[in-house]
Amino acid sequence: MENNKVNTKIFGQEYIISGNMPREEIIRVAAHVDTKMNEISEAAGRMGANPSNIAVLAAVNITKEYYNAVSEMEELKRLNVQLEKDAQHYVQLWDESKKNYSEYREETQAVSLQKEQLMARISDQEEEIERLKKELEESGVAAQNGMDEMIGEIESKCRELENSFFDLQMENLQLKKELDKYKNGTGQF
Repeated sequence: MENNKVNTKIFGQEYIISGNMPREEIIRVAAHVDTKMNEISEAAGRMGANPSNIAVLAAVNITKEYYNAVSEMEELKRLNVQLEKDAQHYVQLWDESKKNYSEYREETQAVSLQKEQLMARISDQEEEIERLKKELEESGVAAQNGMDEMIGEIESKCRELENSFFDLQMENLQLKKELDKYKNGTGQF
């Protein structure tokens, strides 16, 4: 950076100020010193203060402003450090939240998939139950038909037996009659 020389006027006197600051910055600093000296001159002039005292009082006020600015700067730095820590903490919380959300989402997807699998199994089992009910009904009907058929056959055999028994009884009666005839002597061989 180049060394700038600037003609300035402070408290009514001309000064050449040089420095490696930009020209506008030098003018601004000189204007600030001039303003402070004029403010103090107005306040202290009523009390009869001489110009050298005004310069010292202006320097004291400007130094006070400087230290206040330094204190504010330190406080801002402290706040900035705290804000950076807070920001890191919130970023960490955000990362944890994203991780938790991701895990929750994976768990939800797993539960959803498990639910779909269970629903498919339930559907398959309901179909199996319906098939078994149908088979049971068909078996029941077939068993009933088989029982009806067996009952019919048994009834038919019972009738045959009854008829045979009746025939045997009739034959037995006939034989008794014949035997009685022979016993009575009226029968012939």
